[in-house]
Formats: sequence, C-alpha cells, structure tokens
Amino acid sequence: MKNHSIKEVDAIVLGAGFAGLYMLYQLRSKGLSTVVYEAGDGVGGVWYWNRYPGARCDVESIYYNYTFSKELYEEWNWTSRFPEQEEILSYLNYVADRFDLRNDIQFKTRVNAAHFDEERCKWLIHLNDGTQVFAKYFITGIGCLSAANVPNIKGLNQFKGNKWYHTGHWPHEKVDFTGKRVGIIGTGSSGIQAIPVIAKEAKHLTVFQRTPQYTIPARNHTYDKEFIRSTKENFETLKHAMRNSISGTPHIQNDRSVMEDSESKRQQVFEDAWAEGGFAFAMSYNDLLTNEQSNEKASEFIRSKIREVVKDPKVAEKLSPKYMYGTKRQVLDTDYFETYNRENVLLVDVKESPIEEITEAGIKTTNDQYDLDIIIFATGYDGMTGPLFKIDIQGKDGVALKDKWENGASVRTYLGITTAGFPNLFMITGPESPSVLVNMPTAIEQHVEWVANCIEYMREHNIDVIETNIQAEEEWSKHNREIANETLYVKGDSWYTGANIAGKPRSFLIYLGGFDYYTKRCNEIAQNNYEGYTMLKLKTIS
Repeated sequence: MKNHSIKEVDAIVLGAGFAGLYMLYQLRSKGLSTVVYEAGDGVGGVWYWNRYPGARCDVESIYYNYTFSKELYEEWNWTSRFPEQEEILSYLNYVADRFDLRNDIQFKTRVNAAHFDEERCKWLIHLNDGTQVFAKYFITGIGCLSAANVPNIKGLNQFKGNKWYHTGHWPHEKVDFTGKRVGIIGTGSSGIQAIPVIAKEAKHLTVFQRTPQYTIPARNHTYDKEFIRSTKENFETLKHAMRNSISGTPHIQNDRSVMEDSESKRQQVFEDAWAEGGFAFAMSYNDLLTNEQSNEKASEFIRSKIREVVKDPKVAEKLSPKYMYGTKRQVLDTDYFETYNRENVLLVDVKESPIEEITEAGIKTTNDQYDLDIIIFATGYDGMTGPLFKIDIQGKDGVALKDKWENGASVRTYLGITTAGFPNLFMITGPESPSVLVNMPTAIEQHVEWVANCIEYMREHNIDVIETNIQAEEEWSKHNREIANETLYVKGDSWYTGANIAGKPRSFLIYLGGFDYYTKRCNEIAQNNYEGYTMLKLKTIS
C-alpha cells in the first residue's frame, strides 16, 4: 500500500552550483517535478563556499559560463580575464533569478542518505531534518571538489581562540589579518591565490609548504568594452569551438613536440607562453604530459623563472619542484613567487621539518615553534569520490556505493555518469568523466543535457528504470585507465590520484581522451538507443 506521508517528486538534484542550477532548468523545462537540495543558504556551489582572499577562477571568464542561452550570454558582462569569486557568485545568483529557479531549491538542507527502493523503483532520500522524500531520478551535482580536507594534526582544538579556517569553507564575513601573525598550511591552488593577498595585510605570514608547485602567471587584466562586444557578437562560433574542443575552451594546442624544436626556438615558445599567461604554457607543446624528456624541458624553464624572481637562492630552491610539471593541478598565480621577497613572509619546508602538533600558541615542527594568531588550512579536498562517499548511497540489494567502489580502490562507472547496481542514479561530472581537466561549465552543460535527454527518452518510451550493464561499465573503466596510463599523470602524487588523503587508494579517475571525443562517444551511445544500458518498461507499483 502506498505511503502517503512521504512526499514524491520526479527528480532530486544535489547541489545548487553550476550543475544543479542547469539540471533544474532542464528538468523543469521538460515538465518534471524537481527539487534541489543545497547545504548552503544560497546558490553557487564551490563559489559559495570558497570565499578566501584572492579566490579566482583559472579559466577565462568569457568561457567560464553557461552557453545554453544566447540571451543570458549577451546580458552578462565580465569585468576581467579571470573572474574573482565574488563575481562568479553574482553571476550564478543572476542565473537563479533570471530563470526563477529558487522556488525549487531547498537551502540549508543536507542529504544524509539515498537508498534505492527496488519494490517502488524509486530512490528514498533521507534529509538531515529527518524528512524522507521519494524520487524516480536521483542526480548528484555536488562537484568533484566539495569535501574539504582538514589534516588530522594533533592538538588542533587546543589552538587559542580556535581561530582557524579552511579555504574551502571560508566565513562570509571578512577575516581581518591586520597586525596578525598568520600561518597557512598548503601551497596548492587556493594557497597560491591566498598567500600574496594575506601577506600584504598580515603583520607576518608563515607558509608551511609540503610540496612546491609549478605555477604560471595568470596575467589577469580588465576587459575593455570593445572586447566584450566582439565576444558577444561571436557567441555561436565561440560556443561551437568550446563544445568541440579537447578542453572545453577554444584554445588550440601546439601540434609539435618539445623535442622537435631547437633550444633557442623552444626557449622562445616557452617565453611567449609565459608572457601570455593563463594556460598558454600548458598548450605550448603537445607532449608535455606524455614525454618525460619534453616535460623536463618545461619543468626546468619554470624552475629558472623561480630563480629569476626569488632573491634568496635558498628560498628559491625550496620553491622549485622536482616532480614532473602538470602531474599535479596546473596552477595560475598573481605575484606568488614575488611574495617570498617580502620581509614579513617566511617559508617553512615541512618535509625537512614536519609539523608535530598544533599548540595553544601556534604550530610546532620538529625544528621550531611558530607563534601564530590565525591558522589557515589550504589543504584541498578529498576529490572525485569524497563528496559521494559523504552520503550513504545504497543501490540494489542494499549495496553501498562506497562498498561497491571499495572505498575508492575499484571505482567503475559508465561515462562517469552512471554505475551498475544503482538504477536511475546520474552523476554530473562523476569519476571517469573529463570533469576537472576541462572547462567545467562546458562539461557540466554536456552532462546535464545528456542526462535530461536520457530521461526524456525514458518517459517517451514508458521506461521505468535505466541501469548500466556491468560489461559496458568494465569496458569504459578499462578504456579510462588505458588512456591515463599513456600519460605522465599517473606518475605524480596529487589529489588527482588521491595521494593528498592519508590511506586513500591510488587511482586516476579523470577521463583524458579529450572532451570532443568524450562528447562524441556519449552522443553515439544515446543515438544507439542507449547501448550499454538495460531498460525496464513502466510497471504498476502498488
């Protein structure tokens, strides 16, 4: 007998960032009753939470937005080449208002569990307030980088005043560093953006670095009106280029190998890319991440730039990476290396002098005690699987997603969108999709439109359940691994491989075959009546 006390909707979507907002827009336009659950009290996803000083996107703003609506693209004006957090958040709020999306978003709500009810062929969603909701479709739009990683360092809760912050969960009010002794742990993307800004305000800044980074100057600048006008006039061309590229942006990679050019020619190519900033350096040659000799040429070029900028040779050496360029996230910066020339900035190498504990007064390493007023963790995220594992997701036969994937040791998906044993579960930019190594809004639009079209196909054909075939899943995962193993990515220790989380199994869960090929394959699967899937016809459920 049907339980009338539990609300039922067609679809539940997790997260109100780029993915959740567009998924809601698509499903609602197709007539599905849809609810978005968002833990924060506003839209924005990662840009709602990441409010740390200097937070800025590393994809040019003219590409880092939706392209599903020409009118929306024409209405919004970006102010600079690389948009800052506040501007991106304003954009997403504008989108939510422009398409009247807020009425179907429930803020300050977390999904604790999602269990597939095989009798009803629906997902039973358990919310943090005790409420339960049934939905035919369960769609995650929580992103690859939303599970903040705070290292388990002895003594954190005894630090005086408890004034510590994680860059991924920054307060909404301004944190005042004036006259303060600040310590920041971590020199990944968020640390590299925050350090120059904090150093200008704080009395003293101590940077605790585990691994130095290859970081490229962003060369940010404001846009003039003529550039914006020209970009909007070429919207259709731009959209086509983005959606049919390897990276989700119109940037074209040099088709030459580093080793094909003479030393002087290679130096000039690197210098030109360095001067251009952004991801021009990453696109300067086609084998930077497949050929170790080529990679070392690029790596040494960046190390030479660090030695040029940083005045103290000992500090420059500590800041110079020894691993292969690009096997960690490629980072952009503004005055990062220049910051270490300031008298109020100290670099501590925690590989030489590991952190032992956090004391009431600050941070104690094996060699010294650093008295601090504020501690900042710029220690990144438990990427790819972390956000999904924070939720108790159970598919058929009560099997937990975490158990199926063996805590991340054996992740298997089909297209990074679905996984066998979990019917009607769709993951936006999930593991084994291109996700974070392409322009995310472009990848999100492709995923959302594919999922929305799949659901529409199911409704038109009275299909109740769609589930990945195990063989299709295994073939896709094998294909994903084979491509990754042809690159240098798998030889690096990074959050890409889970190396930033103690005890996490090593695996590479990002599809590297190119966004253009990935899109083509997804389209082929849909055109072939969703090959690789088992579909069950609609049945009457009591």
